[in-house]
Amino acid sequence: MNPLFQQMRPMMPQNNVMQRFMQFRQQFQGDPRQQVQQLLNSGKISQQQYNQAVQMANQFRQMLNM
Repeated sequence: MNPLFQQMRPMMPQNNVMQRFMQFRQQFQGDPRQQVQQLLNSGKISQQQYNQAVQMANQFRQMLNM
């Protein structure tokens, strides 16, 4: 194992990002695209924030090979 990783491991949260994502995914209700679109339509987020969310979702999708 990488020595740097061994040193950082105690500082890392016990749940890794993927585990937290899977929990979120199981608990999430509805269509995420529709919910983000509603935030944009209501003015709770800007067009720039919406675009960033779409970009992040696309990058995440590529990481998961979906």
